[in-house]
Amino acid sequence: MQRQTLRNLGVTNICRSVEPSPRPTKECGSVVGTVEPPPNYTVSKKPPSPKSTTTFVDTLPPSIEQPDPAAFAAYAVEVLNDDKRGAGLSNQARVPLLPTVPPFPYFAAEVVRQGVRISWQCPATPMGTPGMKYLFRIYRRADDNAATNKLADLNATECVAGQELLQGQPSSITALAKPVNSFLDETIQWETTYSYRGTVVTVGAVTGKPPLEIEGNDTSEVKVFAHNVFPPPVPAGLEAVFSGPGQPLFVDLIWEPVLDADLAGYNVYRREEGTALVELNAQPVKTPAFRDTQIISGRTYFYCVSAVNKQGNESVPSGEASERVP
Repeated sequence: MQRQTLRNLGVTNICRSVEPSPRPTKECGSVVGTVEPPPNYTVSKKPPSPKSTTTFVDTLPPSIEQPDPAAFAAYAVEVLNDDKRGAGLSNQARVPLLPTVPPFPYFAAEVVRQGVRISWQCPATPMGTPGMKYLFRIYRRADDNAATNKLADLNATECVAGQELLQGQPSSITALAKPVNSFLDETIQWETTYSYRGTVVTVGAVTGKPPLEIEGNDTSEVKVFAHNVFPPPVPAGLEAVFSGPGQPLFVDLIWEPVLDADLAGYNVYRREEGTALVELNAQPVKTPAFRDTQIISGRTYFYCVSAVNKQGNESVPSGEASERVP
């Protein structure tokens, strides 16, 4: 089908009104911006695929932001021709006018034995509005996965308004005893690169309705490679017990289990008086027990065990346990 140029297409007006004042109905109201048509714009009876889209950013003056969950900005667009005539307003989109808070500074991530620790700094002076609830929301994305997941919502009210709350000013939020400025991500997969970012979320409660949320600007994204160089904890409680008279010669070893999620098993070592330790197992022992059958009567044996994880990191040996074979 032949496409024809829509020669009389003019600008698109972006209209804004503030509720609870009446929304724009037949007239555009306050025009906060205009968008020019795309160059060489054409139109046909068949809708284009994919559809063309245009965006506009409305920077709100501070006077419009209100600590009132019932306050909204209502937006509509109106397309005009060269004669400044339009077919009417579009459907309207409503945005809460809750105040936003700048992102917390010094956002950082570091690998620790338990996972990745995220840290940030609370503002030096209180920010935000009393009566509002604030969350610090952390997002995580794995480099081998395009999806970004919400990792945590932490109570950040005291960080942004703590001094006001502690001074006893009216608020529906209970102040924390200590600001939370770190989070441990224990859900990582080792040997994976992750990207983290955070944002302060303003939460306003409306009676009988779900809470309203407005996110502020994001922190800078930080990237970290979760490389496991941390050995498991040292096994504890090692005991050595000889089999006893009338039985085949063996020494049973038992110890307390190590509960690390990435534990591969245990290594068992033995020595005699004045000799070096010798590893008794060819592969990591999967359970916290081992039977040594390679023993000789009349000798005393000294044992210790270590824990090893799936990355091959090994703990230092445990304390020794000894047993004499009659």
